[in-house]
Order: sequence, then C-alpha cells, then structure tokens
Amino acid sequence: MVGGGREVIHIALPDLAATAELGRRLGQLARSGDVILLHGGLGAGKTALTQAIAAGLGLPPEQHVSSPSFALLHEYSGGRLPIFHLDLWRLAGEDDVEAAGLLDYIGGPGLTVIEWPERLGSLRPAVRLDVFLEAVSETERMCKLEATGENWAGRLG
Repeated sequence: MVGGGREVIHIALPDLAATAELGRRLGQLARSGDVILLHGGLGAGKTALTQAIAAGLGLPPEQHVSSPSFALLHEYSGGRLPIFHLDLWRLAGEDDVEAAGLLDYIGGPGLTVIEWPERLGSLRPAVRLDVFLEAVSETERMCKLEATGENWAGRLG
C-alpha cells in the first residue's frame, strides 16, 4: 500500500480462466457507487473482463454482456448490483462524454465499468479502480490493478 489511499497490484493472467476468475472476484468485491476503469488496447480483454465482473455480481447468464461500442452504454440488472457498462472508444474527449449524458452513470447506485477511460480526461473520478490489461499472447495477459481512494484500497488484498 502506498500512502494517500493508493494500492497497486500486479497480476499475471496466464489464461482466459485466470482472467475470468479475476473479473468474478472484482464483481464479488464491488460495492454500490464503485467505478472500475478498464485500460488496454483493442483485444486486451476489457469486455471479457466486464462479462466476468457481471458474473461475479450474480448477473444471470441469459443477460449477455456485450461491448457497448456503438450504444456507448449498456445497463444490466438482475445481479447483486446494477452494472453500467460504458465504452468511450467513439468519443473524442470529456466534452463528448458530457454531451452524451454519461456522467449521470458514473459513481451512481450500482457499479460503473468504463472501457477507454482516457476519454474522460479531467472527469475521471477521484475514487476508482484502474485495471490495466496488456495482451502477452492470444490468451495470456499482464494486469495491473491500481486502487485510488479509500473505497477500493484495502479490499483487493
């Protein structure tokens, strides 16, 4: 743990099962109002991780979690918490995020998971969990979890 409510954990994810297990665990740890920011290039596994997070929240399997690249936002309920899955890939920056009305979903009741969070700019929440995914091979990933603020820090151990 680093001072100021910041915790950093590095995890090797050798296969898809390990990535799914990480996502399920994050879903189990999630609390209402939490925000998870997913960083990584195309094909890094952001949507797959979101699917596992939703499973960890107890979302029924018939509610298939898919990438909201064109819709910008998918909302799922039926699990322990509602999940708001945002994909900011098509937005240019924070002005577009505001114009699309997406700020209303960040940090509200439920869990917010955001792909391509760099588009948030200065709108990035102060309390959040940043998940950095890097593809090593078709199935292997390197992951860094960075908890900022007291909300996530301490829960990840």
